[in-house]
Amino acid sequence: MTAPTTAGLGIDDELAKKLKFVLLAIFIYRVGAHIAAPMVDVTALSSYIQQSAASGLFQLYDALGGGLTQSTIFALGIMPYISASIVFQLGAGVVPTLSKMQKDEEGRKTITQWTRYATVAIALAQAYTFTLFVEGIPGAVPGVGFASRLVMVATLTTGAVFVMWLGEQITERGIGNGMSILITVSILERFWPSLLKLVGFVSEGVVQPLGALVFLVVLVAMIAAVVAATLAARKIPIQIPRKVMGRGRVREGQKTFIPVRLITAGVMPIIFAQTVILVPSTAASFSKSDAMIEFASLLAPGTAVYSISFAVLIVVFSYFYTSIIFNSVDLSENLKKQGAFIPGVKPGSASADYIDGVLGRITLPGSLFLAFIAVVPIIIATSLGVSQFALGGTSILIVVGVLLDTIAQIEQHRTLRKYDGFMKSGRIKYRGNSSRFGM
Repeated sequence: MTAPTTAGLGIDDELAKKLKFVLLAIFIYRVGAHIAAPMVDVTALSSYIQQSAASGLFQLYDALGGGLTQSTIFALGIMPYISASIVFQLGAGVVPTLSKMQKDEEGRKTITQWTRYATVAIALAQAYTFTLFVEGIPGAVPGVGFASRLVMVATLTTGAVFVMWLGEQITERGIGNGMSILITVSILERFWPSLLKLVGFVSEGVVQPLGALVFLVVLVAMIAAVVAATLAARKIPIQIPRKVMGRGRVREGQKTFIPVRLITAGVMPIIFAQTVILVPSTAASFSKSDAMIEFASLLAPGTAVYSISFAVLIVVFSYFYTSIIFNSVDLSENLKKQGAFIPGVKPGSASADYIDGVLGRITLPGSLFLAFIAVVPIIIATSLGVSQFALGGTSILIVVGVLLDTIAQIEQHRTLRKYDGFMKSGRIKYRGNSSRFGM
């Protein structure tokens, strides 16, 4: 007997429970993201950050789920966890010990535990740095002292650790990757206020109606392009030969493929590039050097130097990150062990070289697409006077990727539940003795 459905939507009780848990976790996360940390004047802090040369760095942090501009208890968001994960992910590409641990289940559990410890350390460092930054803003902290500093650091660190735990709970008890879902919710939450602000600017005459309309049309076209590019993949054909398994069992030959996605590196090259390109403006805000301030002004969003530098960095980081996360040597060795091969290509190093060639050719258009998605909206928004709109290329990539992945996992769950129900209903009956199935 199949599981009961909810409201005729094909949602069984188990899936409904998972979705309810995700919604509850999101609610808790967004409530915490609106509770200000103690002993901080949020108005003074926000005003100072908006006028600071480092405002771009804070906006990037907020766009990825943080709340530094409002100094909330979840101000650090999941960025400490993401930073720790990236460290171990990149480390696995250069440290053989980590690479071996990633291939073993116990090793992956150990790396996960190390990632949690690293998250706490990074959160402590970021919380302390942000506390010192806030204390340097006139009127932001009424009383500066060891006690207030300790409370601030403890609050921000605890918030970051709780967000990490909440994301892990969503992954284990909900649907999809918990960390990615939290980032997506943070991005979508800023969409409607930003849209209302845009409508207000149009009604006040600050932004031309035609400019706002053009920008929204471009935004919709970008979403469609990102969906297509996210799903696009180059399929490398794989042949698995017929094999005798023993005791009369025979594994028939199969034809399958290895999908090499157009955007293998995802949104990470854009995040890396944004972090690097924001370094001059951040350094200028702290150093107060005239030369540094002048150099930082050349890299202001919307300028030609900024656009070209940003695009070049995205292409470079696309190749770099793809080479780290996609190991063609390991893939070719696994194929060789299974007796599988690429038609027309010798197993072993020749297969690795072939996969590298395909990956290199597919990474170039993928990186150019990422650069286009990241740079063009900034240019259009600046020229049309709608730069205050929150949803940019980076946000669209994250939201589209996470939503597609979540939808795929929901469909996978529903398919498995239907299959289980079909088997339990007794509609499938094996005929003949069990020896025909190798038992």
